[in-house]
Amino acid sequence: MTINEAQETVDQWIKTTGIRYFNELTNTAILMEEVGEVARIMARKYGEQSFKKSDEEVNLADEMADVLFVLICLANQTGIDLNQALVKNLEKKSIRDADRHKNNEKLK
Repeated sequence: MTINEAQETVDQWIKTTGIRYFNELTNTAILMEEVGEVARIMARKYGEQSFKKSDEEVNLADEMADVLFVLICLANQTGIDLNQALVKNLEKKSIRDADRHKNNEKLK
């Protein structure tokens, strides 16, 4: 699935199953909640925290998909073509950071 196809698929799901989009502020809050769930898993799986009994059945891929879903909702609501935005963002990073990381002693 391409990014554009994902945006269209989410839009169709929202308009049929979801009835309508939550407003942008609500979706921003939901996005923060979903990012927090990813952070919780990362802290426990790759960081120094341990899993609680209630965290044992967590699924990192599913939580990341939740983040992506809500991000796509916000892009759709605000008229952003994520494919175009990502291409432009990578171009910006490629110019800005052309030598930055190569010259970073911490990365060697």
